Amino acid sequence: MLRSSHKPQLVGLLLCLCLFGNTAHAGTLSIVGHSRWVTVASVFDGDTFRTIAGEKVRLLGINTPEIAHDRQAAQVFGDKAKERLITLIAGKTVQLQFDNIKKDKYGRTLAHVYLRNGAWVNQQLVSEGLAHVYTFMPNHKGTKQLLQSERLARNNMAGIWKSEAFRILDVRSLSARHIGQYHLIRGYVKSAQRWRFNIGKLSVSVPRKHRQWFTPADLPETGKKVIVRGRIRMSVSGQLYLALHSPFDME
Repeated sequence: MLRSSHKPQLVGLLLCLCLFGNTAHAGTLSIVGHSRWVTVASVFDGDTFRTIAGEKVRLLGINTPEIAHDRQAAQVFGDKAKERLITLIAGKTVQLQFDNIKKDKYGRTLAHVYLRNGAWVNQQLVSEGLAHVYTFMPNHKGTKQLLQSERLARNNMAGIWKSEAFRILDVRSLSARHIGQYHLIRGYVKSAQRWRFNIGKLSVSVPRKHRQWFTPADLPETGKKVIVRGRIRMSVSGQLYLALHSPFDME
């Protein structure tokens, strides 16, 4: 029988074994997997940077205007977004917080970025009108807060929202010249089916591979006023259409 004086040591030993007995799994899943600190070496554009270790990081949940590249001119506010990110993080040690998927198809680390004072960089850019919300499931951590910040920026006509290139389009203004562009479109639902509805001349659908993130109740009924976001395409039949990737692509 163990003496009572030895019991606290035994309890402590058992706790240590539980916590650290499988070091690789505990470190990866419990600590390193959720967040870590990195030092910023350089900024590529308004939503991408590289660490001193060579890791390329893409800010989650947002998208900033493009800077000039591959013979393409910069989008309006693209350079301003990059300059602002440089001001916020260049040369600093920042915290990366992760969601469900940690890498994109380009091998970039996907993260929400925080400064040492707790400031959330992703939200800061949205609040200043230098980024819009851009969500792909299952990464949706913080999306509701980002959307709230975006609506406030839109209402205040901050940054990109005072530009014709990003301003919300009434569906009646939509035309073939918008094909290939990412826009927020506003209008009334003219007709609705299970996974598809029409806003004026625009057909909006939920592709099969994204339906797992929706319920039929997420989609609007006929007559409802909505705002949808996404890239404008044209079908083989000549119909303008937009695909929803998550419930957050619709207000």
